[in-house]
Amino acid sequence: MALVTLLMAFGGAWITPVALKDIAAEAGGAREVPALASALAWLCSGVGGIILGRVANRIGTRWTVLGGALMIGVGLSISTFGAPWPLWIGHGLFIGLLGLGGINAPMYVYISRWFDRRRGSALALISSGSYLAGAMWPPIFERVISNLGWRETMLIYAVVEIAVVVPLAAIFFRAPPEVIHPVEATRAATRSASVLGWPPNLVFGIMCCAAVFCCVPMAMPQQHLVAFCSDLGIARSVGAVMLSVLLGTAFVSRQIWGAISDRIGGLATVLIGSAWQCSAMIGFLLTQDTAGLFMLSAAFGLGFSGIIPAYVLALRELFPAAQAYWRIPTLLLFSGMGMALGGWLAGLLYDYFGYYTPAFAAGIGANLLNLMVVGLLVGRQQIFKRLAAA
Repeated sequence: MALVTLLMAFGGAWITPVALKDIAAEAGGAREVPALASALAWLCSGVGGIILGRVANRIGTRWTVLGGALMIGVGLSISTFGAPWPLWIGHGLFIGLLGLGGINAPMYVYISRWFDRRRGSALALISSGSYLAGAMWPPIFERVISNLGWRETMLIYAVVEIAVVVPLAAIFFRAPPEVIHPVEATRAATRSASVLGWPPNLVFGIMCCAAVFCCVPMAMPQQHLVAFCSDLGIARSVGAVMLSVLLGTAFVSRQIWGAISDRIGGLATVLIGSAWQCSAMIGFLLTQDTAGLFMLSAAFGLGFSGIIPAYVLALRELFPAAQAYWRIPTLLLFSGMGMALGGWLAGLLYDYFGYYTPAFAAGIGANLLNLMVVGLLVGRQQIFKRLAAA
């Protein structure tokens, strides 16, 4: 039920990327305007996750999910009044801050409390909701937008999302168990002084910075692939299918990454996934034919899909469970900042240069910074493992 909830909650955020050129045409052709709307949804969902994560910790995830579902519907309705301000307010304040903020981060914390040994696989499954939404909805949205328009698509989806999520939250999301496993209690006691030999908040800050760097390139193909294909003379319907392939591959492969992370740990999984993502981003600079872009979309989905749940797993491995309610939403805020920056930056650079090559190059640069930062943490982790085994 958590997966279905996230599938529906994130669905509305994919209307704007599919209709990016249509909305931009009403804003004087500036792609920065709809790109900023998507960016605000990501950024504000992270801010809302910190605030509403604490609320969920006090009153229960059920109530923040109920409220979030209603706010997403309100945000989509407000967005139909057009660009720029109604679109920005609808996406930033209502879809992001009050909507996804009350669903996404609280759901990560909620699920992490139900699992012990297979926590990585469980987190990978529920975090696939956004990618399953991206795989399922863009081709449907493209058809509805072509026949009815992007405003009508938002209104219809608002009704559907509320009708599905509200009953699920009311029926299924009961309180999770509060007892911490004895092994975790022991780990929590031993980790209070330092993490990887450094102050805990220093390591946490490094992880948050790494999340920004990896999510900048992660957002670019997701938010701009349909428009990128259209610029190359590829039909928008084909671009929507390509986006569906990218995110469908991410959904399937994320389950594999979850199993891998349970074996090798969260940080090592982040490093491998980031390297894969960087390789695929380089491919977007070199390929412009339809078949090649389909292959790259699948490869990109395979690479980036395991990164975010692996960060969450790494937090649970390195820090006490009692701190999850604020550390997980804070990390997701920084990942949302990276997603917001990447989507908006790609639109800004496109408007300045007239093509996407500079944007993708900037994404690759950010990805390389992520590899350096995560590589540092993985290196220290390996040193401490060898010392513990000696």
